[in-house]
Amino acid sequence: GFARHALIRRLASVETLGSTTVICSDKTGTLTKNQMTVTRMWVDGVTFEVTGSGHVPEGDFRIDGVVADLQSYPAATTALWVAALANDAVLEEVASEDGREALRAVGDPTETALLIAAAKAGAIREKLERAYPRIDEIPFDSTRKRMTTIHKILAPVAEDPSPFYDDEMREWEIAAIKGAPDVVLDLCTQVQRMDDSTSPLTEPAKERIMEANASMARNALRVIAVAYRVEPDVPDEATPESVERDFVFVGLLGMIDPPREEVSEAIATAKQAGIRTIMITGDYPDTAEKIAEEIGLLMPGHGVLTGSELESLNDEELSERVPRVDVFARVSPEHKVRIVDALKRRGEIVAMTGDGVNDAPALKRADIGVAMGITGTDVAKETADMVLTDDNYASIVAAVEQGRIIYANIRKFVFYLLSCNLAEIAVIFLAILAGLPSPLTAIQLLWLNLITDGAPALALGLETAEPDIMKQRPRPPDEPVINRSMRAKIGVQTVAIAGVTLGAYLLGLRLLPGVAKEAETMAFATLSFSELLRAFTARSESAPLHRLGLFTNRWMFYAVVSSMLLLLAVIYIPFLQPIFDTMPLGWREWRVVLPLLLVPALVAEATKMLAGLRRNRRRSP
Repeated sequence: GFARHALIRRLASVETLGSTTVICSDKTGTLTKNQMTVTRMWVDGVTFEVTGSGHVPEGDFRIDGVVADLQSYPAATTALWVAALANDAVLEEVASEDGREALRAVGDPTETALLIAAAKAGAIREKLERAYPRIDEIPFDSTRKRMTTIHKILAPVAEDPSPFYDDEMREWEIAAIKGAPDVVLDLCTQVQRMDDSTSPLTEPAKERIMEANASMARNALRVIAVAYRVEPDVPDEATPESVERDFVFVGLLGMIDPPREEVSEAIATAKQAGIRTIMITGDYPDTAEKIAEEIGLLMPGHGVLTGSELESLNDEELSERVPRVDVFARVSPEHKVRIVDALKRRGEIVAMTGDGVNDAPALKRADIGVAMGITGTDVAKETADMVLTDDNYASIVAAVEQGRIIYANIRKFVFYLLSCNLAEIAVIFLAILAGLPSPLTAIQLLWLNLITDGAPALALGLETAEPDIMKQRPRPPDEPVINRSMRAKIGVQTVAIAGVTLGAYLLGLRLLPGVAKEAETMAFATLSFSELLRAFTARSESAPLHRLGLFTNRWMFYAVVSSMLLLLAVIYIPFLQPIFDTMPLGWREWRVVLPLLLVPALVAEATKMLAGLRRNRRRSP
């Protein structure tokens, strides 16, 4: 699963993962796919939905859910051709998973999204480049918010439905522009009708376009407008003033970076486990909020805080606000440090993601710094406690689960070994106190510790997740492994195991007075078998054995069965008997031993049942 994608750089982090109460995750690439995809297009009052996602040109165009043939909507095709012309991304041929050649877009995320949408309609950039080679350009920059390219009209493209060619226009030039809708619209004087005719761009027409733009923006889409102009001769020196004027407005393309499919489920799992997820993004509040709602991250009554609002709050005020903020939008990496500090002041254990050099201070300050393996810088990876090889939020939740499993298995391991060892000490100590010879010899004690206890204890370390492991609250970080409830359970088990062992020893002495070796063998067999059976119940602190199943941890089954067979060999194979101070037991002895060796396991199961009843009573009002 996803846990394989989490590399732990510091071993202590495994324990901290189990206590994590808040995951602060970047949006782009971690909660989302980091693959901008055009999902909507608006041309002359018609809205098209665009299907398919990612970097591969597979999908179609639909109107009200019905697949549309773009041949019947010439202006829609024009919009896509313009988007492909004013574009620096490229389509590369790559071998797909099934071995066939596939096309994949490479370049700026916005441009690849536009190019993929155009390719879905058959507008392939390479074809366009042959028919309309680029001769000049005015590049995009963040203040101009647009990009214009100028092309020579050389030849029609096969089945060319675009308006850029007729014989009269051969050797003319096209200027293609894409950019922010308000900026592009200001440079237009005409608007393209669906049949590819044009009409003047009136104020009502402008309002319709801006309303369509607002509607897309409300759906968290990033909107790009496209327009063009065809004329016999563009000035030799392409300047914004000479070229960017009198455009024909064609349409709007809305795109989104879609959430990863597995993220909603992972957020719900984290929520059940008492872990809150906070989205941190440089994106606009509306977009961030929309995606947060879509993936189930935004809780009722919780809101969005922007970077500028965060700057106006002092540390105390931020600590007050932070429990009710699920999304931090328009924030910089420097803000992340303050967010971590505010959460830590409230006693939260914080995991924080980051990929850039600027994220390093926040990664260092967080209880668990999580760096991205794909997009992350070396500095971020060096600072982090954990690296995600797939940059995926779901891998953090899977790592938290693994952290809990490892910690739970450490507890089981300690509980099992301590109760077994304390029982062995108690048996010898109490026998000596009572003035009896020691029921166990030195070689038998060595056998018990190496063979009987060792193999099942190792098998406990390989235990898989218990069904409710992600339904428990995060563990307080200062809670010791051996807490109060475990001390009580160890006490109960020590008494049970020591009690049945001494019982077998005393009954053995009465069965055959004067033959101490038989009583010792009975004590040795009772202690060994009861510890081995108890290993099955030690697989969970709360779940009863019938719910766990005997064979669900096959290593435990092998460990117990092989230890039992070895024990029987030590008791019954003649040449081993003098080495281990044993003698063969008959049916009379087994009738005493068999009921006794079941007692510790039954006591352990009864303890779980009582603890469960007490828990249920506390839960019910």
